[in-house]
Amino acid sequence: MNTAVPPQPAIPSKVALPDHRDAYYGGKWHAPKDGRYVDTINPGTGESLGQVADCGVADMDAAIASAKAAFKEWRPVPPLERARILKRVAQILRDNAGELAMIDAADCGNPVKEMLADATIAAAQMEFFAGLVTEVKGASIPMGPDAVNFSVREPRGVVGRIIPFNHPFMFCAGKSAAALATGNTIIVKPPEQAPLSSLRLAELCDGLFPPGVFNVVPGGRDAGARLSGHPDIAMVALVGSVPTGRAVMESAAETIKPVLLELGGKNALIAYPDADPDDVAGGVVGGMNFTWCGQSCGSTSRAFIHEKIYDEVLAKVKEKAAYYKPGIPTDPATTMGAIISKTQYERVLSYLDSAKADGARLLHGGGRPSDPKLANGFYVEPSIYADCTADMKIAREEIFGPVLAIFKWSDEKAMLDQVNAVEYGLTCSIWTNDVTTAHRTAMTVEAGFVWVNETSKHFIGAPFGGYKQSGIGREECIEEMFAFTQEKNIHVKLKAPK
Repeated sequence: MNTAVPPQPAIPSKVALPDHRDAYYGGKWHAPKDGRYVDTINPGTGESLGQVADCGVADMDAAIASAKAAFKEWRPVPPLERARILKRVAQILRDNAGELAMIDAADCGNPVKEMLADATIAAAQMEFFAGLVTEVKGASIPMGPDAVNFSVREPRGVVGRIIPFNHPFMFCAGKSAAALATGNTIIVKPPEQAPLSSLRLAELCDGLFPPGVFNVVPGGRDAGARLSGHPDIAMVALVGSVPTGRAVMESAAETIKPVLLELGGKNALIAYPDADPDDVAGGVVGGMNFTWCGQSCGSTSRAFIHEKIYDEVLAKVKEKAAYYKPGIPTDPATTMGAIISKTQYERVLSYLDSAKADGARLLHGGGRPSDPKLANGFYVEPSIYADCTADMKIAREEIFGPVLAIFKWSDEKAMLDQVNAVEYGLTCSIWTNDVTTAHRTAMTVEAGFVWVNETSKHFIGAPFGGYKQSGIGREECIEEMFAFTQEKNIHVKLKAPK
């Protein structure tokens, strides 16, 4: 058996930015119709990475018209041929992993070493959905000898995909896979804060799909609203915040189109007294996703630790958190990146002020790093607060930053009530060595994705999505593929034999 570890992609010595900064639709690049461009900023340095088209309603209308025309050509393409193209995209992601990772490190502030994994994940999603194209099946219904009744699944049409800034090229590619595999055409609106890797992906994939099948249109709110509300968009999918999800639903409601929403979270980690304190501390720190500054909807930003192991866990949490030190995102040695923008940076700092005002005990971090090399970027230390209570602002609201609230508990029912009291329900991490406790708690928490003695990991084929206001639908599984189809029933009356 070959046990050799495959070589890791090389990290380029410098950032190679995309040549094109306009909208890509109809297989061509198009300047914004009103000529408007905006700077995209490197959050690690505060420097401009150049201008990108700020597309509006007219640009989105043109892209949608192109995608609608292309749907007629893409829909009848045999499923296995569509799969072949998706597998080619997967290989492109692997071949260009270092370049794409470096672009995202510069543009969204995540450490380049961690961004390499995004290429692997996106390629795996492409291959996963490519492998499922023959499973998009209907069913037959027995009607007796005089009729045949069966259902088929058909693509919906033009799909709008709005993606966030925390994993731009991974989401641009991976979140397009299911829609393309099922015969839809797609328009991706990349994050306005970090659009460059999506544009580079369009450059790399140019010519693979028929013109108009895969499109990337950068822009802000006006472009997003037009994409979700346009009558020729058959379905809109979003990874983003709860307020953005509400806006997309409201816009989509005008034409009664389905939505797929993966939204925010104020997720809980629960540690029982029988759990190993060192394991729990690793889960507490790892689950917060400090690597990308807690800018992850699945981060377990509330940790509920039983009083029996509370002090020991806190001591170990402080030790493990020391690994994460803000640094220049394009440096391969960096373990923690930068906050995406000045606006979000100032928002995160305001939560640190509120934690102090509310009386939370600072365990680690709590401010800006002192390194003068980071003075012009948007950096915040991994900030961990102990002895938190439910009425504190950092305990109730999704911060989308490196801020962790830790609670001590003794009464299980009261703790579970507090876990479920928030409006979110995306993930939960449970730590215990008792299988009964694990199952009972997993059934009680109001969350769509639950880990036991694990945290942060996603698994291809396992449905990911939220309860309550954390979203609608499931992704990364065959159910995501079905979501981009609609079912049609066909009834055939057979003539009686003469």
